Amino acid sequence: MSTPAEQFDAILSSGKPVLALAPMQDVTDWAFWKLIQSYGGADVYYTEYFRVHADSRLERHILKSIADNPTGQPGIAQMIGNDIPSLVRSAKELQRYPIVAVDLNLGCPAPIVYRKCAGGGLLRELPLVDRILGALRDAIDIKFTVKTRIGFDDPAVFDALLPILAKHHIDLLTVHGRTVKEMYRSAVHYEYIAQAVDAMSCPVLANGNVYSADKGMEVLAQTKATGLMIGRGAIRNPWLFQQIRQRFDGQPLSYPTGREVLQYVDELYHAVTTDDVAEVYRIQKMKKYLNYLGLAVEPTGSYLHDMRRATSYAAMMDHLRRYLDHDTPLTLEPFEPELKERDVLAGVHH
Repeated sequence: MSTPAEQFDAILSSGKPVLALAPMQDVTDWAFWKLIQSYGGADVYYTEYFRVHADSRLERHILKSIADNPTGQPGIAQMIGNDIPSLVRSAKELQRYPIVAVDLNLGCPAPIVYRKCAGGGLLRELPLVDRILGALRDAIDIKFTVKTRIGFDDPAVFDALLPILAKHHIDLLTVHGRTVKEMYRSAVHYEYIAQAVDAMSCPVLANGNVYSADKGMEVLAQTKATGLMIGRGAIRNPWLFQQIRQRFDGQPLSYPTGREVLQYVDELYHAVTTDDVAEVYRIQKMKKYLNYLGLAVEPTGSYLHDMRRATSYAAMMDHLRRYLDHDTPLTLEPFEPELKERDVLAGVHH
């Protein structure tokens, strides 16, 4: 039986697109990993980011994902922070767990993060990025990976960032093709991902607005990336990883029916919420997921308006049945993929 590291090496060298579930804060926990895997799943799973600072400790709920990985696939632990001794300490601690890589977040666009010069905020401080990468490369004995955006407010910085990443011999790079300040509002600049593929000797994953199998194949063709990292598209459509594999292999795509989507929502509710929390708060958490689904269910906004008023599980499911209680196959592609997501993205970042 192969080790997780051997399994990851085989995935990277398979010649097929490497499909990764993006790290999404307060979303990609143990339960969500397990649920996504049951629908075909990703090839590799990233944790939510571990917040690292002088007084930090590895969060137990995130550790559960890697200590008891429910997917059978390789897991990667992501860190966010800017304090070098603390990042080194955390990286060493994380390597005691069955992970295949430690990932550094250089892309989180949440203002509460970048204002502290962490995540995407570090792209304003490339000398500090250089020092962090050097210290982590020395401290990490397994694969060391990075997830970045193309700049803070100007993609011109990407020309300076890529040589720094190459200098420290990272093992895999994921590029979200927007600047930090663009958040999720603009079209994705895939040409910068293609630039990274040309500049780096390591595999590169393309990230940003992969909402369908056809879009995934288009991004792979345009960027020549080794694979795709998918976040919100997998919330909306957990079948997406399998559909991309089908498209790559020249097979017909399997689309879920409305009732199968209803079943997914029911399974999601019971996976990511617990009975010890009041129902109204469980429904509030579900709305974060259902926002994304709504972009592909009904184009006028009435679904989103009605869904956001639900305060109970029964009301939520009754509402969803009005749109999904049928056997018609659904592509689950958003009606306005490049623009409409901007209205629902504030709550989920990575």
